[in-house]
Amino acid sequence: MSWRDTSLVWGHRALQLTIDISGDGPVAVRALSDGDRRHHTRGTQPLVELLVAGAGRARVSQRFSETAVGRRMVYAGSQQRRDGRWHELRVDLRDEQTGLLARTVFRSADGTSAVQVRATVTNHGTQPLPLLGVTSFAAGFLGHPMENIDLVRGDSEWLGEGRWTRHPLRDTVTADLNLAMHGQDGRGRFAVVSTGTWSTGAHLPTGGIVDRDSGHAWLWQIEHNGPWRWEVGERLDGAYVALLGPTDIDHQWQQPLRPGDSFTTVPVSVAVSSAGLDGAVAALTGHRRTLVRPHRDRSTLPVVFNDYMNTLMGDPTTAKLLPLVDAAADAGAEVFCVDAGWYDNDLTWWDSVGEWQPSQIRFPHGIEEVLTRIRDRDMVPGLWLEPEVIGVRSPMADKLPPEAFLQRGGVRLVEHDRYHLDMRHPAAAAHLDEVVDRLVEQLGVGYLKLDYNIDPGAGTDLDVDSVGAGLLAHNRAHLAWLDRLHHRHPDLILENCASGGMRMDYALLSRMQLQSTSDQQDYRHYPPIAVAAPMSVLPEQSANWAYPQPDMPDEQLAFTLCTGMLGRLYLSGRLDAMRPDQLRAVRDAVEAYRGIRTDLADTVPLWPLGLPAWSDPWLSLALRRRDVTYLGVWRRDGADRSATLRLPHLAGQQVAVELLHPRHLPPWTCTWASATGRLTVTPTCPEPFTARIFRITTDAPTP
Repeated sequence: MSWRDTSLVWGHRALQLTIDISGDGPVAVRALSDGDRRHHTRGTQPLVELLVAGAGRARVSQRFSETAVGRRMVYAGSQQRRDGRWHELRVDLRDEQTGLLARTVFRSADGTSAVQVRATVTNHGTQPLPLLGVTSFAAGFLGHPMENIDLVRGDSEWLGEGRWTRHPLRDTVTADLNLAMHGQDGRGRFAVVSTGTWSTGAHLPTGGIVDRDSGHAWLWQIEHNGPWRWEVGERLDGAYVALLGPTDIDHQWQQPLRPGDSFTTVPVSVAVSSAGLDGAVAALTGHRRTLVRPHRDRSTLPVVFNDYMNTLMGDPTTAKLLPLVDAAADAGAEVFCVDAGWYDNDLTWWDSVGEWQPSQIRFPHGIEEVLTRIRDRDMVPGLWLEPEVIGVRSPMADKLPPEAFLQRGGVRLVEHDRYHLDMRHPAAAAHLDEVVDRLVEQLGVGYLKLDYNIDPGAGTDLDVDSVGAGLLAHNRAHLAWLDRLHHRHPDLILENCASGGMRMDYALLSRMQLQSTSDQQDYRHYPPIAVAAPMSVLPEQSANWAYPQPDMPDEQLAFTLCTGMLGRLYLSGRLDAMRPDQLRAVRDAVEAYRGIRTDLADTVPLWPLGLPAWSDPWLSLALRRRDVTYLGVWRRDGADRSATLRLPHLAGQQVAVELLHPRHLPPWTCTWASATGRLTVTPTCPEPFTARIFRITTDAPTP
């Protein structure tokens, strides 16, 4: 039977997956698209790459392509089923030599051109096998010449999250080596690796490849709150992609599989589009919405005020908070979160945290006085919490058993004067359950900002076969704890934070309602972070700080407020010290945001000036929803007088451009070129830092 007669086709109206099944080659993805029916050559990149100690790679390299077991695996059956809106495909592969069975599960929501993938490996043999690495997804990007492919990737760090680049894949991987002459696949690769538990602390688990000529694009994300790896490289038949969680070579991870044992990889998702990067971003945005757990917050998107950033900075007291609570309520905030320091009695709390009892010095009549004022002003009270750490001076350090902490060689790990809880241990989970239940049930807290300011490194060697396996088990136990927390307190709003955006992954964001995108305190540097955020996080989850201050001139005040408005408006600032006209400007921004927020949860992002670079003088983000486009534009020091924005989805249409904020300052001149879909904006004020939020509407809905 020819290979064309043994192809497995699966999908729905928005997604098509074709897998080649052959007796003389590996089981492989031939095509993954949003319905593109173009013919592709036979796939040769094995569907599952599986590294074991007794059978490494088929060729000498450090990449996860052409492993010996992956190359040997043969088709062992498949099953398709429907679960509500979800379509599911299970593909089983078997290695006759080792007895390993790999089941790859593809899940895709109806109408979404994206798929979530994971693999489970089971040892049906008679001998134990040390597992050193397994791909969650591996496939060739077939039918696209290497010379046409761009790689899209992002770096990140504290205060500088989401710095994206796009450049030819040839510039990243290698020059043309004429592999056909040698008759072998390449051995190099471009690998992006994250270690420890800051899953987005250095690089982003989201990346993509785009064919510049055809517009075909893949955009992926690894959904893990711990270590991961993604790589791209060249094979004889073109580019390939491999997505993984922890591995031996990168993360000191191995998992012995005894006869009958199974291991399941971390989930990954791949979005596909024939409409270029913008189309793939739209597909991944829609897919992310299918992953996020149901919660009342998703439809209400309340405005949050947090007392930390450029305001109280971890030094809250009753005297400082009460006037700030009133000012935040007057401005229209709906949640008031007391940030770090509420448990602090001696001003040196960093290494003593862990009990999470309110300070009696900061709150002489109890923190209840402040929380009651928040509720009386019709806001939800919130508290900052860093649950996974115990300070070395904390009483909890001796109350919990040593086994409740991550450790190496019998010694508790210490980072920045903190121990790290091991969520595998029942005592660690029980301690955190007691803390959260007490704050919610006794103090009436309805919002928790869950921060995370240390990274414990490779993991723990307690009761595991490898340090990386210990960390993976801890990561998964942490997710299970969050699931149980939501089960007990279904209305509790959880904010994800890790020194800003250092753990901004969809293992956590599928379980939490919003994400603090940065700790950046300079209002001039925040716009590129906010503009880039929708590449990593849903707009309605992207909590971008807006911290207006009494000493800011009007345009600076508008600049920082605009930074928070095309996402999740996340207020701070000394509102209690503002003049009435300044507080009115903040209230106007909140009211404008309230008028658009229900739309934001149904938008897809566009970048009219391209993905932002850190020092770009002009920045722009558009959020599109049918016949409405919300547009943010920021001008920074050194910018040209005007900027021309590309809005191709509006080309050929007449539009109305409405200024949403700030309405009280001089409007900008906006010139629309319908034929080209370009909008030229020209500020009429001389200030070097100025910004505006617009709403653009058309009479006819865009497709």
